[in-house]
Amino acid sequence: MNIVKKTIVLNDGREIEIETGKLAKQADGSVVVKMGKTMLLAAVTCAKEAKPDVDFMPLQVEYKEKYAASGRFPGGFLKREARPSDNEILTSRLVDRALRPLFPDDFHADVFVTITLISADKDIMPDALAGLAASAALAVSDIPFNGPISEVRVARVNGEFVTNPNFSQLDDADIDIMVGATLDNIMMVEGEMKEVSEHDMLEAIKFAHEDIKKHCRTLLELQEEVGKTLKREYSHEENDEDLRKAVEEFCYDRCYLIAKSGTGKHERTDAFEALVKEFIETVPEEEREAKTPMVLRYYHDVEKRAMRRMILDEGIRLDGRSTVEIRPIWSEVDYLPAVHGSAIFTRGETQSLTSVTLGTKLDEKQVDEVLVQGSEQFVLHYNFPPYSTGEAKPVRSIGRREIGHGNLAFRALKPMVPVGEENPYAVRVVSDILESNGSSSMATVCAGTLALMDAGVKLKKPVSGIAMGLISENKATRYAILSDILGDEDHLGDMDFKVTGTKDGITATQMDIKVDGLSYEILEEALEQAKKGRLHILGEMMKTMSEPREDYKPFVPRIEQIVIPADTIGAVIGPGGKVIQEIQKLTGTTITITEKDGKGFVDVFAPDKEVIEDAIARIKIIVFGPEPGTIYKGKVRAIHSYGAFVEILPGKDGLLHISEIDWKRLDNVEEVLKEGDEVEVKLLEVEERTGKLRLSRRVLLPKPEGYVEPEQTRRPDRPDRKDRGDRGDRGDRGDRDGRKPFNGKRKN
Repeated sequence: MNIVKKTIVLNDGREIEIETGKLAKQADGSVVVKMGKTMLLAAVTCAKEAKPDVDFMPLQVEYKEKYAASGRFPGGFLKREARPSDNEILTSRLVDRALRPLFPDDFHADVFVTITLISADKDIMPDALAGLAASAALAVSDIPFNGPISEVRVARVNGEFVTNPNFSQLDDADIDIMVGATLDNIMMVEGEMKEVSEHDMLEAIKFAHEDIKKHCRTLLELQEEVGKTLKREYSHEENDEDLRKAVEEFCYDRCYLIAKSGTGKHERTDAFEALVKEFIETVPEEEREAKTPMVLRYYHDVEKRAMRRMILDEGIRLDGRSTVEIRPIWSEVDYLPAVHGSAIFTRGETQSLTSVTLGTKLDEKQVDEVLVQGSEQFVLHYNFPPYSTGEAKPVRSIGRREIGHGNLAFRALKPMVPVGEENPYAVRVVSDILESNGSSSMATVCAGTLALMDAGVKLKKPVSGIAMGLISENKATRYAILSDILGDEDHLGDMDFKVTGTKDGITATQMDIKVDGLSYEILEEALEQAKKGRLHILGEMMKTMSEPREDYKPFVPRIEQIVIPADTIGAVIGPGGKVIQEIQKLTGTTITITEKDGKGFVDVFAPDKEVIEDAIARIKIIVFGPEPGTIYKGKVRAIHSYGAFVEILPGKDGLLHISEIDWKRLDNVEEVLKEGDEVEVKLLEVEERTGKLRLSRRVLLPKPEGYVEPEQTRRPDRPDRKDRGDRGDRGDRGDRDGRKPFNGKRKN
């Protein structure tokens, strides 16, 4: 084995070790990256030749976490890793977005990058090392790649920037971003923030880049030591320069006129397709089939150049807007009458229909990943059906794009959605994209804000989002920054930079840069232009709805929360859950209890406020004891000559004396009640010495007109006591002849 090791030392003294030559040696390149007890194995393989008619980079990145890495069993029946989790997909996307732009434009062989978490320190975040591992594996291979790159996570913890923070440090962070870059250029940024300024975000990116430069220098040294500075030769494209020139001469001017016409997306696409078809018909029929792929490739370059020249030379975009202009916006709330909250947000040819559903603690998303377990009170799901772009194909399972766009919108709204004591509801937001021509994830943020306010969720502040683009030339010495980009401007441009936030600061960002040499000055200008556009969009949204509803809609199930001492949780639950199950059965409520910070948070969920109050009263009696004056609905458990014993809560009986059953005199209890009856009673008194309960039914009934309370009959031998029927008031069920009550023991 020819084992080579390199070490990177972080600012705080922690070390990252890179090793190659020991594991997975039959891959084109493989490394193990180690930090503390966390280890990632990255392996890359590449096909020898490209598949026919492939004119793009067929790169596939897979990030996988093994449960054994942290000493855990996978969940489920099979007890083995199955489909990738959202976290694994998001990490794969982060690596892919940094690598993809750096493969040569004419390199089209299948490349597979597999990164596996094989050992896990529970406090180290492995996703921050995945990009470094992938780039290192490419560096020690012969696969053509214009790297190296690396990725780091930067957090601002208590005002100080930290590289690759631990899980525990993020609790105190107001910036959490992942940055991917080469030695010279930023390639990718994604993360969330708590209303930070544009300047602070830019400083975090700069801080990250300084550490990334150290990584890249180490990878260049590693590449030289293993002798992989020369990459394999390839020839994946057949070219015809005469044909390229013919496409240019026939199509460019006409393509420029179509681009400048300012028509809608579909009309413009149809015109471009008709132009290509017209040129193909000029190719000799016997050569047409063979040359069509080349024609399409050359035409793509013509269309890209025409759009870019139009913007740089005339400041005109495909839909006729200026570089800073936002497309027309209209929005509407409460569109879906049967859901808890809904909104439509339309900007140009992009439209989101978003709904909000409110649920209980039981509806929260359960997270059971290798390193993260728990639940999420707020979730957001994004759907992108084919009809949103006019495509005629079936709807399949959710793809990586949907998960990535949904996660960005989730991060944008998450800091503003109240959780915990401020909001007892589980909250699910679903965005269905009905039309798409750029920035559908940002439309989701805007529609999500409106739908949450329509549902009555007390958002801390409304959030809006915008996607920025860039057209540049000559190493960005000449450029135009575009606000609110179209799909074609994303596809044919140099940058896709999404920024979300409130009026006071940024909450999330996602940036992909496709060119070299983008300066921090351009990024700063783009951020300032984004801020103006974002605030304009927010102003348009506020015309539709400026603050949350004062109350939830009438059909929204209600949740009331009470806080109880942690040591009383067991009494409320009861043996085997008997007490809480009985309360739920009697009241028709759903009850959840969560212990946090030495307190028990009890959520009572039901469509009817009265039954919630009933359940809460029953819980309070268990925790705090019964309160005189409270009304309960109880069940008659036993009947005696002097009255009935009514169970007002599981295990809590009180005496309903015969004289307190009705205003009229009763000869026996059975005239009104029998065992098993449900009866509404009021707690009159809790006897101080014994804690026994005295109930009344009659005080809840209308008092007959002219009613006079009868005089109490006194026993001549005991003038200080009521008649013997009142003995039951003290719970004395002994014989009436003076014998002591049965104490539960008998003599043999």
